[in-house]
Amino acid sequence: MDNLLSIVTFIPALAALILALFLRGNDEAAARNAKWLAMIATSATFFVSLFILFQFDSSSTGFQMVEEASWVMGMQYKMGVDGISVLFVMLTTFMMPLVIAASWDVNTRVKEYMIAFLLLETLMLGVFMALDLVLFYVFFEAGLIPMFLIIGIWGGANRIYASFKFFLYTFLGSVLMLVAMVAMFVDAGTTDIPTLMTHSFGSESFSLLGIQVVGGLQTLMFLAFFASFAVKMPMWPVHTWLPDAHVQAPTAGSVVLAAILLKMGGYGFLRFSLPMFPVGAEVMTPLILWMSAIAIVYTSLVALVQEDMKKLIAYSSVAHMGYVTMGIFAANQQGIDGAIFQMISHGFISGALFLCVGVIYDRMHTREIDAYGGLVTRMPAYALIFMFFTMANVGLPGTSGFVGEFLTLIGVFQVNTWVAAVATAGVILSAAYALWLYRRVVMGDLIKESLRTITDMTTRERAIFAPLVVMTLLLGVYPALVLDIIGPSVEALVSNYETALASAQDALQTAATN
Repeated sequence: MDNLLSIVTFIPALAALILALFLRGNDEAAARNAKWLAMIATSATFFVSLFILFQFDSSSTGFQMVEEASWVMGMQYKMGVDGISVLFVMLTTFMMPLVIAASWDVNTRVKEYMIAFLLLETLMLGVFMALDLVLFYVFFEAGLIPMFLIIGIWGGANRIYASFKFFLYTFLGSVLMLVAMVAMFVDAGTTDIPTLMTHSFGSESFSLLGIQVVGGLQTLMFLAFFASFAVKMPMWPVHTWLPDAHVQAPTAGSVVLAAILLKMGGYGFLRFSLPMFPVGAEVMTPLILWMSAIAIVYTSLVALVQEDMKKLIAYSSVAHMGYVTMGIFAANQQGIDGAIFQMISHGFISGALFLCVGVIYDRMHTREIDAYGGLVTRMPAYALIFMFFTMANVGLPGTSGFVGEFLTLIGVFQVNTWVAAVATAGVILSAAYALWLYRRVVMGDLIKESLRTITDMTTRERAIFAPLVVMTLLLGVYPALVLDIIGPSVEALVSNYETALASAQDALQTAATN
């Protein structure tokens, strides 16, 4: 199959188009049809994406299954995957059927809801496969629109505020990235990402408005891309949109946001920032490492005082993304391996935690921690699942959460021991808030009258959690599944990064001697 990537990308969009054109009416039958069509489309996408995984040759470090076609105004439509992006594609296609299954109880504007999620899947897959700057930017930005609508229409009480905050924050960052993309096109004369990865942008220092810019053009471009990806991740101090967005988003929206959308920032760093602007990355590395360490500790402390379950898990996501940025900018094999592993693992774990909150929210219609307590007596199966994912979130050995954190900490330790020490303290804090949340919600006596009639998980809910439990355990005991696929590509990335730094260093010395 030549066009495998395009097929996988556009199956959901095709299903969304069918829904929009052919499904009429707002009755129960129409809603059920919309759900089933979305379910079949996302499951088919996952099934077809398995062929990408089977055909993928992990020993090759270049882009595979590349597709090229001319697009509007002389631009290129170019798709491809390598060891870094293939797993993100798999994560997206894996999570989406579960997301659709989790939104089975939605009953307002069901057709529009499913269309939004199907379009979102197409746009997310496009981000991970695009090999052209313009195409990447279109997918990257367009992904905002469905998410904005999902939060703004089907969200909680303050949904309008949260959706606008999410949109403006992420959009403002991306405007700078667009400026940098234009500068890259002017400098390199192409928008082809594989070509740009080998192109060396100027790194001679110059003064701008009286400020000496070390690393020159590279540093400026790096900062512009950094602005966009740091908001997307989100990194501390630009993380404040995330807790608001999570609290207001419907359960399925939160799962997509935590499991996939946050990963675009990390993916952007690995695809653009490190390979294209190595000198800029090196200049900014100490700052980013400390920002990541602060993020881990600070957001864990903030999580400790939250009263809303979703808010607590949202802050925990920011802390976990701190490990990712730390691992990426350690710029060594262990660090980047750990960062990618952490992103994949966090996709399963945080998605599952938001689903856990969704289960009891659907029953009691509140997310306040104080409204619960003693659930273990009425919901033993739920208590078990919740405990498993709480432990995975803390990073218990045997779960996938441990491997990612451990590798990133080893990677960072080689670069900066102080940052590693602060981040390790963050692990203890993450155990504190996660266990405390669990104790207050699940343990203790069932005192509250309202909880006496609560029922345990339905078969559908258990079926949604089953694949997530399997993946979390599997990657925890057998991490080679991921590490073997990403290993060669990461190795190539690290060696190209080091070579580029060395050659920039030589060029500077030559310039200095002349």
